[in-house]
Amino acid sequence: MRASVLKKYRNVLESKRNEILALPVRSTEVDEAMRTGDWVDHSSQENDLHVNLALKQTDTKLLRAIEEALQRVDSGTYGICMDCEEPIADARLDAVPWTRVCIDCKQSQGG
Repeated sequence: MRASVLKKYRNVLESKRNEILALPVRSTEVDEAMRTGDWVDHSSQENDLHVNLALKQTDTKLLRAIEEALQRVDSGTYGICMDCEEPIADARLDAVPWTRVCIDCKQSQGG
């Protein structure tokens, strides 16, 4: 992959990483003031906690994938499928720049 193309993807990856890191911290604790109310309020608060936890886990997974992609840029293996070792199509990298596999391998994984 050409240096200019690698630089483009590095910039995209770093931008997305910075976007995630700039997100406000999602609290998973229930504030003491919110503990008042009826069972509907409690249920709603508990649901909010579960949603916030799921979002935090998703952010963490995405951040990890971005960091791994940046390591592949540094090592010279970015854009190479980690399963079949063939080049990943530019269209796939444009859509999911942190991907580890080509579209054919992703489809064969059931995803």
